[in-house]
Amino acid sequence: MAERSTPGHPRRPGRPGRWRSGAESKQRILETARELFGRHGYGGTTVRAIATAAGVDSAMVFYFFGTKQGLFAAVIEMSGNVPPAIESIFTGGLDRIGERIVRTLVANLDKSDRTPLVMLTRSAPTDEQSEALLREFIDREITDRLAAMLDTPDAAVRAGMVNVQILGIAVARYIVRIEPIASSSADELVTWFGPLVQHCLTGRTPS
Repeated sequence: MAERSTPGHPRRPGRPGRWRSGAESKQRILETARELFGRHGYGGTTVRAIATAAGVDSAMVFYFFGTKQGLFAAVIEMSGNVPPAIESIFTGGLDRIGERIVRTLVANLDKSDRTPLVMLTRSAPTDEQSEALLREFIDREITDRLAAMLDTPDAAVRAGMVNVQILGIAVARYIVRIEPIASSSADELVTWFGPLVQHCLTGRTPS
C-alpha cells in the first residue's frame, strides 16, 4: 500500500525508475520519447525502446497514446486528430482516395483551433529538430505510404504532386483566403479537387 504524506513528514520517494501515478508515468514516457525521437529520428525510434528507457511496459505506452503516431503527435504537440485522420485516408485502397485526402484535409483544418499549416506542430517553424522530425513523419506516414500503394516507377513523383495539391488548397483557403475557395463547402472542394488528386495518383503518365 502506498505511503501517505503527513504534515512534517513528506512522502518518501518510491523505487528508482518507478512512477507513483499514471500522470507521472505519462510524463516520463513523453520526456523519454522526446529525447529518443530527437536522437534517433522518427523511423529509428521504437515504442519498445521508449518504454524500456522510461522504465515502463510497452502496453502502458499504447494505453496512454494508442499508437507510435499518437505518441509522436503528443511529443511535438500535434493535433491529436491528425494520426487517426491520416489512417482514414488509407482505408479502402486507391479507389476514390483523392476524395478522401481532400475531405480529410479540409475537415481537420476547418475544425482546428490552431493556425492552419501550423496545426501539425507549434514548435516546427522555430525549432529545426522539430521541423526535421515533422518532415520525416509526413514522409513516412503519408508520402511513402502513398508511393508504396502505387508501386510504379513514378510513384514518388505522383505522391509529391499530391503534396503540392493539398498544400495549395490549404494556403488558398486558410492563409491567403482566395475566393471562392475560402468560402466553398467541404463537399464542393472534394468535388473539384478530389479528381485532381486522384489523377495525380492514378491518372495516365504525361508523355
